[in-house]
Amino acid sequence: MEKLRSKKVPQNSEEGAKRQRKIPDSAPLIAVLILMIMYFSFASEYFLQVENFRNILANAAVTGIVCIPSTFLIIAGHIDLSVGSAAAVSGMILAQVVNAHGIVIGLLAVLLFGLAFGCFNGVIVTMIGVNSLITTLGGLGFLYGVALLIGNGQTVGMNDFEWLGTAQPVGIPLPVVIFAGLALLGAITLRYTKFGRSIYAIGSNPNAARVVGIRSNRIIFQTFVLSAVASALAGAVLTSQLSAGSPNSGLGLELQVVTAIVLGGASLAGGRGSIFGTVLGLLIVGVLNNGLILMDVPTFWQRIAQGLMLIIAVSFDSIRAKLNNTRA
Repeated sequence: MEKLRSKKVPQNSEEGAKRQRKIPDSAPLIAVLILMIMYFSFASEYFLQVENFRNILANAAVTGIVCIPSTFLIIAGHIDLSVGSAAAVSGMILAQVVNAHGIVIGLLAVLLFGLAFGCFNGVIVTMIGVNSLITTLGGLGFLYGVALLIGNGQTVGMNDFEWLGTAQPVGIPLPVVIFAGLALLGAITLRYTKFGRSIYAIGSNPNAARVVGIRSNRIIFQTFVLSAVASALAGAVLTSQLSAGSPNSGLGLELQVVTAIVLGGASLAGGRGSIFGTVLGLLIVGVLNNGLILMDVPTFWQRIAQGLMLIIAVSFDSIRAKLNNTRA
């Protein structure tokens, strides 16, 4: 009897093995980020300086402001490729209106533009039923033309509004403070609210979400509005940093946003992703861009590196999906 007791078969052995093998999704990202920091620290004597880290965070924060609602959209199985052009139009509107009517009216004009364009995207996707990729790709081209039209193809200078992009309360750039607040709010929303849980449900199985009473169209509509408003805010920050509105100010922003989110573990098929993962992906992109600049790498190689990073991130996403399907 004692022998039988001593030779108990471990229950849930398969579950225990899985638990032992499980590695946090964020672990590879943290490892990559640490390795990149170590490499660029040796490659450039300026990389480890405090001021350089402030620059990395300030530049990443502008993209990060857009990343928060874009993470919501991608988890829900949608995408917004118009964020860069929306930021450019916002900057052009801000510069024109601030010069004519002052800062308060300028910020209100930018906010109204973000709300209006977000409603436009939301209506096209949820009510008319056009695919979000096509809708926002069309918006990208349309808004780029609008940005050129507003300034007649020229940069529009702006005075007395540098504080939004360059102020440093308690030594931290204001854009970083704004991004940190939005990231915290976004993480709480996804984890603890009905809205956040609904986003995951819609991305995982849209039909099942509708069956259980989730108003999918309304949530997707609201998320497109949030995305456009965040793009408008990012455009205002960029314009403040440059002291001018430029039609090209948001060029490539959508590429950086999607790269950071997918690199952070979100699936383009929907149903998976987190704000923490997006922040890690954003830091990797930011460190890479900064390191290449400090090493005097030509701009075209930086573009190549960003494009390759997106391809690699999407490839890992596809591999993960295939492995999950195989295990299921």
